[in-house]
Amino acid sequence: MAKIAIIGAGLIGRAWSIVFARGGHDVWLWDPQASAVPASRDFIAARLPELAEAGLLRGESESAILGRLHGAATLEQALDGAVHAQENGPEDVGRKRELFARMDAVAAAHTVLASSTSTIRASLFSEGLPGAGRCLVAHPVNPPYLIPIVELGPAPWTDPAVVQRTRVLMEDAGMVPATVKKEIDGFLLNRLQAALLTEAMYLVEEGYADPADIDATVREGLGLRWSFMGPFETIDLNAPAGLADYCARYGGPFREMMAASKTPSWSPDLIGRLHDAQRDRLPMDRQGKRQAWRDRRLMALLAHKAGQPS
Repeated sequence: MAKIAIIGAGLIGRAWSIVFARGGHDVWLWDPQASAVPASRDFIAARLPELAEAGLLRGESESAILGRLHGAATLEQALDGAVHAQENGPEDVGRKRELFARMDAVAAAHTVLASSTSTIRASLFSEGLPGAGRCLVAHPVNPPYLIPIVELGPAPWTDPAVVQRTRVLMEDAGMVPATVKKEIDGFLLNRLQAALLTEAMYLVEEGYADPADIDATVREGLGLRWSFMGPFETIDLNAPAGLADYCARYGGPFREMMAASKTPSWSPDLIGRLHDAQRDRLPMDRQGKRQAWRDRRLMALLAHKAGQPS
């Protein structure tokens, strides 16, 4: 059992706490707002029965997981003896630089310092720190206890051994790490998501389809395959002679098709049309129930995938 420090006990911090405690680690939560730590524990206690029912506690009991959660009164207490610190503070470069400087000054030399940031490259908050070589991004998809991908984004000066240690830790905790080999805005997932979302918005703005039919196309088409395989494996299986054959058949038409595509305006009019269409399908007073439904569906899908051969 290794000690994990969770720095920031909000939505992402408490989700990470489930991941690491479920993985057998001793988790210490710290937040500058003291009330956030007991609130996180209450949230976790409320989620564990659902996860247990779905078979997603990796053989651990609810009481054992709760017993691994501890509140830290200070940042120093959270970091003392930790092998890994997962930072979950505000998405602000200045505040992250300040927090990482504090953590770097306090944490033992062997402690890996990772950020859950969705958009900020590791170099922007670690440059110039004495321990810059142990800093990196470990970006999850919310909630990480249901969606296992985690993007590992080192800075140019991050020690490769730190990246490898983090991969092993994440794998042992049931996560699936993907390494971003060199820094790029948006990392991997958000860039891929942005490409699809950009084209979806273009198709609506130009009058090719309604939002509901775009959603249906992804949900009942692409999404079914993508829940088990990625885009490269998908095309490899969709041509008689594999990936090269697929590219020979469709590469030219794809290039022409996307060359003719345009970037959507993101105008208030377009956003308003999309928002109104979504509210027609899902009134705001039902959004919370739909979010809960989404999480239950993710639990069922994750449990199903866990029982399938690789």
